[in-house]
Amino acid sequence: MPVLAKLKIHGRVQGVFFRQSTREKARELGLSGWVKNMPDGTVEALATGPEHVVNELIAWCEQGPAYARVDKVVVQLSNIEESDAEPLPEGPFQIT
Repeated sequence: MPVLAKLKIHGRVQGVFFRQSTREKARELGLSGWVKNMPDGTVEALATGPEHVVNELIAWCEQGPAYARVDKVVVQLSNIEESDAEPLPEGPFQIT
């Protein structure tokens, strides 16, 4: 079943290629969505796709790329049908 996951990643996650690495991993997995730096020093991501594949991206984000230090990942997971908070991303995963 397709799901929508909104992630907020805390730790040393800016300036360590976190967004680029997340985009590469998400594209490798065939997911749609986006990833962006936030003013508070976190990284946010929104991913859509089959639940088991989205869970792979979530697990990857809990580790991050080599120079990152992930302290916490907050995940909001919902079924696509239940998600009406914002437009669903289409096309390849992007850095915004």
